[in-house]
Amino acid sequence: QVHVVESGGGLAQAGGSLRLSCTASGTIGGVTGTGWYRQPPGKEREVVALITDGGTTNYKDSVKGRFTISADNPKNTVYLQMDSLNVEDTATYLCGVLFRGNMYWGQGTQVTVSE
Repeated sequence: QVHVVESGGGLAQAGGSLRLSCTASGTIGGVTGTGWYRQPPGKEREVVALITDGGTTNYKDSVKGRFTISADNPKNTVYLQMDSLNVEDTATYLCGVLFRGNMYWGQGTQVTVSE
């Protein structure tokens, strides 16, 4: 059974930093990619950053140069380092793990950025 857990959200001031973690269990072999998504209040879910099993990364334009996605494969963990945060980054952040053709989601972690 696949289980995905996010952590690391919280409250930050504009210009500050947070690091999110996404740990997957039950996925030995077969993960082809992991993504961080976010859903701002009253808006639709959007992709923030993606990383493939080969280490290729892709970012939403508005976070390029501020956010970094990385993977620690032995720990089955993917990180999202978020720097230079602004109020528009306020959202629920969710991790999606693509495992053997199916997407598995965590419960989400809240990120709130204040001025």
